[in-house]
Amino acid sequence: MFTTTASNEIMVHIDQHGGDYRNWYAGITADPRRRLFNEHNVDEKNGQWIFRDAGSNAAARQAEDALHALGCKGGPGGGDGATRFVYAYRITPTTIE
Repeated sequence: MFTTTASNEIMVHIDQHGGDYRNWYAGITADPRRRLFNEHNVDEKNGQWIFRDAGSNAAARQAEDALHALGCKGGPGGGDGATRFVYAYRITPTTIE
């Protein structure tokens, strides 16, 4: 499995917050704050979340694929050419996948 700096940093974060990738959602976006807090309804202050700039669309997609291979929920094919951020959050009863 190919990993990027962005996916490595997110994996460390998940490992530090329970480590069960099946309880996390990972995706890619051009606007991580909008996607996390408005669309997925992640609690910005109390939720467990992370996003990283992967540097390019291709790197973001590789990072997303690596996180899904580890068990994170989500699916490939999102975003557009401007997508370069990869994000993850712990799924809770109030988040929207």
